[in-house]
Amino acid sequence: MKTSHTLALMSLCSLLSGFARAEALKVGDKAPAVSATTDAGTTLNLSDVYKKNDYTLVWFYPRALTGGCTKQGCSLRDASVELKKKGVAVVGVSTDPVEKQKEFKEVNNFPFPLLADTDKKVIKAFGQAGTGNAAREAYLIDRSGKVVYHDEKQTDKQGEKVLEFLNAKKS
Repeated sequence: MKTSHTLALMSLCSLLSGFARAEALKVGDKAPAVSATTDAGTTLNLSDVYKKNDYTLVWFYPRALTGGCTKQGCSLRDASVELKKKGVAVVGVSTDPVEKQKEFKEVNNFPFPLLADTDKKVIKAFGQAGTGNAAREAYLIDRSGKVVYHDEKQTDKQGEKVLEFLNAKKS
């Protein structure tokens, strides 16, 4: 009887640990090699993007076509020429479906792909809870796949903040 209670308790602990929030990525951590479907309906493997660019900015937003998320995306759009000069590829991620991501990109003229993370595989890999929408944050990842900058809760200043970081890094 004691053994069955112990096994039941161990099973419950194992189940509950699966619901716990993953450890959020920190500067210095290895970024996850994870894939998702883009606004164009193709699969994008983030590790391929990391290797092809000096930096990759993976930005997360809760919902396409909403106020704060639009400000966040437009900030990155407006900074995209300068970011590109610094070797930064930008990739957006939310749990919205492909069609909504496509509309968000077209309406705002975003020059970067948006991932439709409907199965929450990307947000979970980056340490978000994965129980609802994506949390608003961004990770700057270098060519080796290491997180070099983490920005939490930025909206209309996200592009500016990333450029400030990169400019300070070059000094």
